[in-house]
Amino acid sequence: MLSEPTTLLDRPRPSSPPPPLDWLTLADAFEVACMVRCTPPPAADVRRFDVDPYRGGVAEFNREDAAQRMRQLLGRLDVPVEHELTTGGLRRRFELHRLSVPVEHRPAYAAVLAAGWRQGRRELLGGPVPGASTARRIWRPRLAAAAWRAALLAGGRHVRRHCLGIRLADRDLAAVLVRGAALLEVPAALRPGSGCFLVSVPNGEHRTRITESAELG
Repeated sequence: MLSEPTTLLDRPRPSSPPPPLDWLTLADAFEVACMVRCTPPPAADVRRFDVDPYRGGVAEFNREDAAQRMRQLLGRLDVPVEHELTTGGLRRRFELHRLSVPVEHRPAYAAVLAAGWRQGRRELLGGPVPGASTARRIWRPRLAAAAWRAALLAGGRHVRRHCLGIRLADRDLAAVLVRGAALLEVPAALRPGSGCFLVSVPNGEHRTRITESAELG
């Protein structure tokens, strides 16, 4: 007796890629992803961070405005988050703001941040697209501003008389900031530092343009 032929319908089909995020969701998810990439992972998540920087669902900031901004963005993305404040030090007091996403919401949080980073990075690092839509021409500079806003809030400031710099451990984010500065018509320099990368823009009109672009409207 002949065996029945195997049809194509019996073969497993590869999963289709998720649909792209709309521009508003993309801008929020991309900014959160950049903020997370600006900060070192909590000690318990160091190994996990190398594989997936978002899966742990925890971010720590030493500035309240950075923590509040991330809470605002996650609220718009319908991701609940818990905010814990720790203070310490004797002569020099410090604050540590720890934001943690509840365990049951971490898969959705990781998925939207990964999609936001992937799509936003592609938009900024890709060259000009001939015949690009009006929406793309408007939103690419907004994504650039979101990346710089995240870096100015959560990155390591490096302020000198001649430049404003951001210290980063993430090479991809450093490249995004350089490309984003170009979209905002600001020259930016990238150079390696001691265990980090330094992205800087000259003081004067260029620094003003970056900081004004990154302000919340």
